[in-house]
Amino acid sequence: MTAADIPMGDHRNLLDIIDSLRAQGVGRYVDLPEIIVCGDQSAGKSSVLEAISGRRFPTKDGLCTRFVTELVLRRGQNTSTKVFIIPGEARYDKEKEDLEHWKPRSSVDNDGLEAVTEEAMEAMGISDARKFYDDILRIELTGPNQPHLTMVDLPGLFRTGNKEQSDTDVDTVRSMVEKYMARPRSIILAVVSAKNEYVLQEVTSMAKHADPEGLRTMGLITKPDTLDIGSDSEAYWVRLAQNTEVELRLGWHVLRNRNFEQRGSTSAQRDATENDFFSGGIWISVNREHCGVEALRIRLSSVLKDQILSQLPSLVQDVENGIHECTEKLERLGPVRGTPTEQLKYLLHLSEEYTSLTRQAIDGTYGDRFFGARKKRDGYPRRLRAVVQNLLLEFRQEMFLNGQSQRITESESEGEDENETSESPRIPRSRYVEQVAFRLKFSRGRELPGLFNPLIVGDLFDEQCKPWRKIAKGLVEDIVEAAHQTTELVIRHVAANDIVIEVLKFVHEMVEELKIGLDAKVDELLVSATQHPITYNRQLTDNAQKAQQARHKRAIRQLIRKVFGSQHFDDVDRKINLNPVHFVDLLAQGLEPNMELFGSSTAVDYMEAYYKVAMNRFIDDVSVLAVEDCLIGKVAKLFQSDKVLDMSSDDISRLAGETAESSVERQRLVDKRKILDDGLRGLKGLQKQKQFTRPADWGPVSSGDVEEQLEKTTSDSESASIVSFVRSPSPEMYS
Repeated sequence: MTAADIPMGDHRNLLDIIDSLRAQGVGRYVDLPEIIVCGDQSAGKSSVLEAISGRRFPTKDGLCTRFVTELVLRRGQNTSTKVFIIPGEARYDKEKEDLEHWKPRSSVDNDGLEAVTEEAMEAMGISDARKFYDDILRIELTGPNQPHLTMVDLPGLFRTGNKEQSDTDVDTVRSMVEKYMARPRSIILAVVSAKNEYVLQEVTSMAKHADPEGLRTMGLITKPDTLDIGSDSEAYWVRLAQNTEVELRLGWHVLRNRNFEQRGSTSAQRDATENDFFSGGIWISVNREHCGVEALRIRLSSVLKDQILSQLPSLVQDVENGIHECTEKLERLGPVRGTPTEQLKYLLHLSEEYTSLTRQAIDGTYGDRFFGARKKRDGYPRRLRAVVQNLLLEFRQEMFLNGQSQRITESESEGEDENETSESPRIPRSRYVEQVAFRLKFSRGRELPGLFNPLIVGDLFDEQCKPWRKIAKGLVEDIVEAAHQTTELVIRHVAANDIVIEVLKFVHEMVEELKIGLDAKVDELLVSATQHPITYNRQLTDNAQKAQQARHKRAIRQLIRKVFGSQHFDDVDRKINLNPVHFVDLLAQGLEPNMELFGSSTAVDYMEAYYKVAMNRFIDDVSVLAVEDCLIGKVAKLFQSDKVLDMSSDDISRLAGETAESSVERQRLVDKRKILDDGLRGLKGLQKQKQFTRPADWGPVSSGDVEEQLEKTTSDSESASIVSFVRSPSPEMYS
């Protein structure tokens, strides 16, 4: 089966769609299935392309092509040629437009590809500046003898510089080839010359590095006619062609191209000479499906088709991911904001988004996707109400554990295992009462013995609540930090990237203003809490009585143990004989005989009782009157629309104005998304064509298999519509 026998149906449609994606620029963002032709300079790459296409390619020795060439071959009844340049990503404005509209003065048919290539180099500016470009020269050849095939020709590898190419170009070309080889959807057609040692050719090691298992590499041997007949070298290259020396999953192929004496021969003469060469000698042992240009056309065409089909699902996914990424970035950039009206409109929209999200964060509803899944902790800083609730609970616990200057215990040993996280120093109650009694001696008023000066309760309370200021100020810092963090996350979520800093600065300044009021309210509450004790809460007397009853009960229990032993408390049903007079005497022993200590003990009871009442009141006041009323309740109002409308035009421009970089980036993303959207439609249409099936295995393809596959053609209307969309795209499509 020859290339001319390849049907026009599904095979061409398949390649046309992928080529249209590449021509539109999809390949800049998503790796497309392709055959890349790479090899050392003078390995015969140009002769290979010449043999496949039937057109003469530039073959000047020592000349380095400084751009990539795409060769698109299609079979058709009429012969046609199209040549144009696809500008690289680095081209902008007029430079890009000039390249898009470039047309060669020379004719491929009359002047040859070499003349057209030199014009393309001139248009790219290569003749003036010796550097490499990411522009692509695209050559489309259609004719009755062409195969359905697309190849990407890369600059040839070389080791040292000369007049035409510098030593720096060595690394530049190598990097370019490595980049193309590294693409996982690329088929590597590694061209090696039998004229040089296999291991000394750069392309072999580079292909091995990019494709260690040899799954997507096909080896192509050129210049087999230069080998000495019967030599060990000839036998080695034959084994290589038989895929036994260096095994590749796609195998090897051999071409015998024109030599210097045959440079004027026609394509038909060249093919006849090649056929005679492989019909004799040691080369007759190589599978004929792996020799000659006719077999190579069919083989490459089939390999490319299978690669496209196998990569189609992941290719669609990559394009969809690229569209999603563009959409997200465009959302982050926001709409165009070039005029004052656009800026005000955007700022009002931003205000609405901010107010809505912060209100949800404060109310604890968390309905927006901004807050993330409830079961995950990564969204916790966004949930301001949850953060505030937990901080206030920690504040309450900290007040309970460390709010007292001294933790008063009933004995030396009591409390050693309780509240071990408390940082407050412990003091036995008896010692504390003695200290209070000592102080009362020097502040006596008109009170009778056994009573106490009521001012001592306020003095003791004032000393006990000294840590409150530090704890409350620590809470303020934590709450303000939580407000800063939540507002920053909200702004980064809703605002364009280029204005985030300015809007953050505006909102954070307002949060700091609220902090001033919050600090003032906490100071006010501290002053109120530490002034002369005032309360009408009945828990004061209840707490004092409960403390006295508990202490009196412990004293009686201790006296009974002393007289009757502790075993009577172990058995609750055990009875004892008790003399009432003796029992009254025991109860009398439990009373404090020292009236000064008795009065001091009562003062301590009331101080501790009042401390509990005041501490609970202070916790609630700080939570509601300070944290809620002075800060949290106002966070959602910091960026309301009325504040935006009151701004000056300069402030609006400063907050919502668009940078030149953002404008360029937006246009780039819009162009990219359009390219990917167009590409996705083509791929989706390709998936719908039921005649295409994913190959079960990706191995070397024989010509018999190729013939069987190529005979399966269809002509449904959907296929025809896709072909009409992608066939023969004009240069204007590639902008």
